[in-house]
Amino acid sequence: MEQFASGWKRNYYGKGDVTAYRLNRDGVTPGDQSPVFGANVKMLVYGDTFWPTYTTGDNTGLVATDSMKNFIQRETLHYAGPDLEDYCRFLGAQFLDIYPQVDGVQISAAEIPYAALQSQGAAFAPAGPECFTSRLELNRTGMVEITSGIRGFRLLRLGGSAFQGFVRDQYTTLPDIKNRPLHMWLDLEWTYTNAEAAFSAGKIPSAVRRLVHRVFQGFESGSIQEVIYQIGTKMLAEIPAVAEVQLEAQNRTWDTVAERGEELGIYTDARPPYGCLGLRLRR
Repeated sequence: MEQFASGWKRNYYGKGDVTAYRLNRDGVTPGDQSPVFGANVKMLVYGDTFWPTYTTGDNTGLVATDSMKNFIQRETLHYAGPDLEDYCRFLGAQFLDIYPQVDGVQISAAEIPYAALQSQGAAFAPAGPECFTSRLELNRTGMVEITSGIRGFRLLRLGGSAFQGFVRDQYTTLPDIKNRPLHMWLDLEWTYTNAEAAFSAGKIPSAVRRLVHRVFQGFESGSIQEVIYQIGTKMLAEIPAVAEVQLEAQNRTWDTVAERGEELGIYTDARPPYGCLGLRLRR
């Protein structure tokens, strides 16, 4: 179920999985902006005008979700910026201007990343798997919420990760591990000390991505919990605009097939049950 920062909604509706790719085919973009801007968007709207659709099937005043899809894709042509936060604000404000019957709108967007094959050229390939995300809610009184995130980190460390000293009882089969190849997935989302701080032309999300990579490779850990705690505390310490960060990791460490000491090993994807670990830190 969808959650809104402004509180519980009696009804809402919208369109999800709307993709749009803005291509500057001449390669000319401001600053270091990529010629390829891709996003997957979900738009949700709410308002008392739409209640009769639920109760009597009266669609007077209802904006069709197909129209929402067309709005998102066509209006992307008029957005020139590089970042998802401002993109969400642009779409939300435009929609409220066009449709006065809408009380509020929530826009969620996930980057569809592409990277250039050469520093200068017209050829690109899918990037990732991590991607930037943003969620923004606007109503008639102004901005209610703006959050940013990065989803889909896949992080592998060949050694320097331990897991030992945990509870042992009749259900325990896992041995103490002093030096394992750690494979973890990570999603994180953060809010800002003030709304305007979110609109950094992508600088803050890029800084968070670099920080995650640096922390993961930079110290030996006793647990995945320690890894995400270090990431969260360093975000708050190094990026003053971040007010709160939520992190969720999955332990996807590969199963061992065979090892030759600690120098060489053969591994396979872990079985479907996986450990999940969450953390929320506030400034």
